[in-house]
Amino acid sequence: MFHFYWPWLAVLFPLPFLIKWLAPSKTKEAAKRSPELYFPALNRLKQAFPTYQTSGIQSNRLFFIILSLAWFFLVAALMQPEKVDQYQQIKNVGYDLVLAVDISGSMQAVDFSTPSKVISRLDVTKDVVGKFVHGRHGDRVGLITFGESAYLHVPLTLDTLSVSKMLNDTVSGMAGNATAIGDAIGLSVKMLRHRPEGSRVVVLLTDGEDNSSSIPPLEAAKLAKQYGIRIYTIGIGKNGPVPFPTKFGGYGMAEIPIDEGLLTEIAFLTGGQFFRATDHKILESIYHKIDELEKSESNQILFLIREPYYYYPLGVAMALLLFLTFTQLFNLRNTHGF
Repeated sequence: MFHFYWPWLAVLFPLPFLIKWLAPSKTKEAAKRSPELYFPALNRLKQAFPTYQTSGIQSNRLFFIILSLAWFFLVAALMQPEKVDQYQQIKNVGYDLVLAVDISGSMQAVDFSTPSKVISRLDVTKDVVGKFVHGRHGDRVGLITFGESAYLHVPLTLDTLSVSKMLNDTVSGMAGNATAIGDAIGLSVKMLRHRPEGSRVVVLLTDGEDNSSSIPPLEAAKLAKQYGIRIYTIGIGKNGPVPFPTKFGGYGMAEIPIDEGLLTEIAFLTGGQFFRATDHKILESIYHKIDELEKSESNQILFLIREPYYYYPLGVAMALLLFLTFTQLFNLRNTHGF
């Protein structure tokens, strides 16, 4: 959007015309006071003294027109023309959600496969979380991925589509083969501790046991409780031996235990709930639980990006003034022989 920062300075535009209109005419005043002298051979006198003839831009209205144009562009520059791009974060009511997703090597297990399609645990997680995120209109959602360590993948944002896309780009094992549940909770607490109370929620998805955290999971859960953060834990996968890809291709059977006791205790300590995701119906339960939470309100934020354009009219004004200056110097040189 183009506008002027100081539009009220437009009152200066007619100033040269007011001065010309109010100022007395020197030619008429001088004609009234000075006696007239008639010389019969005026043409011969002009030919004898050609350098005293009035010439150049000052002898007509062009001088005043150019000077007025220079004034016009100077005032336009003073008004500070600029282009302003406005970005507005509208006031909304929603939750502050952190999705902590396990992407360790065990998420390669394909116990969600169908007769026609091979589906891994991470594939199911992406599907569940993707649908969950798309339904979070007005919520601020962040993404933490964890394996051997926990990593902030996406900070809290209203752009839930980006969260889904970033999760879809993850690969099983990219964060290591171990599982750091305690570190994921600790990083989630760090993200949410300064957010409004009553809306701080963590949804933790994992398929294994904690075996590499620097912070014990229960200690991290107690810290979350101190900050009023609810943690909903989801255990991804089926019990017993499950098909797992081997190093040489194909699939073998492997048993990947899920620490349901730990996940249940984490949820209980923080006022959340534990779910076992053996099918997609778990998503509906998560929706209902989160909808029962108290919502928080975010303030409206207005971002203005200004791009100044004052140098364009200023440059034109300077060029016109320079033109007038050099024209006057040229006239003086012709008149006085400099």
